[in-house]
Amino acid sequence: QLQLVESGGGLVQPGGSLRLSCTTSGLTLNDFTIGWFRQAPGKEREGVACISSRDGSAIYANSVKGRFTISRDNAKNTVSLQMDSLKPEDTAVYYCAATVPRLLSLKPYSFDAWGQGTQVTVSS
Repeated sequence: QLQLVESGGGLVQPGGSLRLSCTTSGLTLNDFTIGWFRQAPGKEREGVACISSRDGSAIYANSVKGRFTISRDNAKNTVSLQMDSLKPEDTAVYYCAATVPRLLSLKPYSFDAWGQGTQVTVSS
């Protein structure tokens, strides 16, 4: 069974940057479509970014487009989310999720395996 582990969360000031990582052991992340999601208190989980297993193509939520970048490092078996120009409204628990290769999606129901999440807090 695919088990995902996120890391890299923390406290950052508005305008700052963080880099989240998602990894697993025993399986190759390159075989899966990977998505990043977030959930703020009292809000539904929302898709942030998704990267293809095949060609590295990606999609982003409008709220993060131009500020966040999703990428793969196959040598490290890792998918990263580089977050720049962070805003207080980016504060949430961030999750990575995996699914078999299919059309890119930002819908949580499209994904089968989830990590435990990492907290990102943007505050001065």
